[in-house]
Amino acid sequence: MNRDSMVAVETISPSAPQTGGVAERYALALLGLADDARQADPGALDRIATDVEGLYSIYRDDAAFRAFIADPRRGAAQQQKMLSAIVQSAKIGDEVRKLVGVMIANRRLNLLPSVAVAFGAKLAERRGQQIAHVTTAFPLTDTQRAQIVARMTESGISGVKLAETLDPAILGGLIVRIGSRLYDNSLKSKLQRMQFAMKGAA
Repeated sequence: MNRDSMVAVETISPSAPQTGGVAERYALALLGLADDARQADPGALDRIATDVEGLYSIYRDDAAFRAFIADPRRGAAQQQKMLSAIVQSAKIGDEVRKLVGVMIANRRLNLLPSVAVAFGAKLAERRGQQIAHVTTAFPLTDTQRAQIVARMTESGISGVKLAETLDPAILGGLIVRIGSRLYDNSLKSKLQRMQFAMKGAA
């Protein structure tokens, strides 16, 4: 798959990671490291982007890991042990591994998902991609992702990078936001519109 078209996943329940502030500074620092590394390794940016997405996919898919990241009672030594094992198993490179180490030392590991989202957003902006924020009640399959991108392309929206949010509260369907445009086809919204219509008819 072309790395420029990779899907950044932002899975999050009950609330999505927020970009900006400290998380954005970490993301910019990592982007700076990637730029420096490109002098000796032209493919460094793509490699680091893949590492960030790989680590985030583990966060997305593993509820126990999400709980571990969010638990403020975990000590730095325990966090380091857990993350070292995960990073080694996933074959994450030095740049992202060092970033995680700094975040643990600074007691900022809970910001890991936000840093990943911010990094993906900055990278997409640099590559001239539009970000489509897609919220669903259940994780998307690769086929569904391809269908969403295809529909956008048919509508004249190209170069899209998906950022997915998992929110069981919408019950079903999906919500897509691109810039100021919002397409709400969630089951929750449909039920609300039905409820309003029934009240109006009463």
